[in-house]
Amino acid sequence: MQRVPLNDLLRQNNSIRDDLVASASRVIDRGWFIQGEEGARFEAGFAAYCSVRHAIGVANGTDAIELALRAAGVKAGDAVATVANAGFYSSTAIQAIGAEPLYVDVDPATQLMALASLRRALESRPVAAVVVTHLYGQLAEIEAIVSYCGTKGFVVIEDCAQAHGARRNGKVAGSFGKAGCFSFYPTKNLGALGDAGAITTDDPAFAARLRELRQYGWDQKYRVSRAGGRNSRLDEMQAALLSAKLPHLDAWNEERRSIARRYVDEIRHSGIRRLKPIGADHVAHLFVVRCEDRERFRRHLDLNGIATDIHYPIPDHQQPAYEGRIAAELIETEALAGEIVTIPCFNGMDETEIRRVISAANGW
Repeated sequence: MQRVPLNDLLRQNNSIRDDLVASASRVIDRGWFIQGEEGARFEAGFAAYCSVRHAIGVANGTDAIELALRAAGVKAGDAVATVANAGFYSSTAIQAIGAEPLYVDVDPATQLMALASLRRALESRPVAAVVVTHLYGQLAEIEAIVSYCGTKGFVVIEDCAQAHGARRNGKVAGSFGKAGCFSFYPTKNLGALGDAGAITTDDPAFAARLRELRQYGWDQKYRVSRAGGRNSRLDEMQAALLSAKLPHLDAWNEERRSIARRYVDEIRHSGIRRLKPIGADHVAHLFVVRCEDRERFRRHLDLNGIATDIHYPIPDHQQPAYEGRIAAELIETEALAGEIVTIPCFNGMDETEIRRVISAANGW
């Protein structure tokens, strides 16, 4: 029996192969590969999709967070509030600046930063910014967090790397805070064929700072006017490929939601704790369940030919490279790290594969 993979990028890419090939050929034939027409076209299209005035292409999602924090004025020694259950990507960006992460525990039901958790964390130390991760494709309690942080003068940066197209009350991921940071890593709901990223914002001055920071801090060629700049540009090839994919994003998101809804409705094993029902504010980037006997569950699925993974097994504050340097009491985060399991949920899954996952989970 053929194995059910955790993901299969060929299925999605093959569905629009002709468009991808045409886009790549256009870049090759034009002979311009950095900061050209394709980048400008994608930035305009993605800004319109996210209902913001500006999108600034960068090299990857981690750079997006770092540059957004720099543009917001975060500097070495500042504290930045974030969560510790999202793969260390925000932590990497914070550490690159020389700032310090202030970790916020998560809501056990949503696995996301909640306002109550943020309030408690901020009792110990003021922060320069708050990075809110929309983990697994689900919008966090972002409206309440933005409102609260506005009263305190804290900048809110959205980590939208897994939430392209998630919507709530007429707003889209990346349009709630000061900036939205996106990864277009190939497995994302909107994925490039390599590394790529973008930052969205409604603030023209903020956008201007970002455009300088992504290219050495230049305000004109070879003139560095802004400290902290990087070489972090979205190349023309990836921009062209992303433009070809963008019109399909909503349909692809709905396909993922449909699979996730099947799991929510049809996986009934008492030992598997599922997320809440899937709405427009969840684009089902990953489908993650909780299971106290995780390894036995994974072995069972493996024997039934179904791939699984753990997103993410080691909380940021427990990473060995930072052992002893980061102190945090994160009861829910640590509990989740020992129980979460990711099961297949991707574009192009067929009915037989979906039923096999459901049957195997219920038969555990």
